[in-house]
Amino acid sequence: MLFETPPVIPTRVFARLPDALRKKGADTEWHRNQPGALPEHSLLEGPAFDRDGTLWCVDIPYGRIFKVSPSGEFSVALEYDGEPNGLAIHQDGRIFIADYAHGIMVFDPRSGKLSPYLTRVRLERLKAVNDLTFADNGDLYFTDQGLTGLHDPTGRVFRVRADGHVDCLLDNVPSPNGIVLDPSGTMLYVAVTRANAIWRVPLMKDGTVAKVANFIQLSGGGGPDGLAMDSQGGLAVAHIGLGIVWLFDRRGLPVGRVQSTQGDHTTNMAFGGPEGKTLYITESESGQILQADMPQAGLRLYSGV
Repeated sequence: MLFETPPVIPTRVFARLPDALRKKGADTEWHRNQPGALPEHSLLEGPAFDRDGTLWCVDIPYGRIFKVSPSGEFSVALEYDGEPNGLAIHQDGRIFIADYAHGIMVFDPRSGKLSPYLTRVRLERLKAVNDLTFADNGDLYFTDQGLTGLHDPTGRVFRVRADGHVDCLLDNVPSPNGIVLDPSGTMLYVAVTRANAIWRVPLMKDGTVAKVANFIQLSGGGGPDGLAMDSQGGLAVAHIGLGIVWLFDRRGLPVGRVQSTQGDHTTNMAFGGPEGKTLYITESESGQILQADMPQAGLRLYSGV
């Protein structure tokens, strides 16, 4: 059976991390202990829009949270001793951070205060969290990746219910990374980087999971990183190492390929723009944020965006 090649969607540069904010030396614990070569200047990840149209993103090795204005100007909102990897915005405006070193942190832009939210689960330390997303009811889902992979398939997926109760939904994932919910809120999708796959995780009415499946199998590059969901249940997958964001419909059929014009480290993305039909992509190799026009608007998130 032959499949048509999905159409290529071009990208354009929205914003570039200015030279004044680019670090030199790469002498960080993050750089020293990650496999492969990573960019020296920064590592952009975790884009998310607030209700004012400001794009927030993180810089993992240097512990920075950036704000990017609608005109593409970077500014440092927070710099601290941490490794922020993912970011999600609560409906009350607080910034929830998946910090690789410290667990789940919360930053309040109004007060400028950063505080821990979840560092242990039943006295056990987390491996090293990667990404997070909110459900419509305020439940928080996050991936606990660490250095897991096919050699050590013990990565985990957690849910923190709105009342504070913590559930471990999966504990056998070889490198869980990006995480999103479908429009119904009953299906969770997880990027499994080292298996080069996207897992589909049905959420049962009793709070458990069942019949977890390998929904999409990819190949090449470094594997899937960040995920984003559109309003029709379509999935956008940032494939690091290929400079591609794959677009799939709700059935898992490929419908588009967003091709980076700058570098191969497409790490994550967020829907934005006036109609929600612009995809903003963090490209960490060049330290830039790219834009691409989408056929569908992004899914409305818990933040209200």
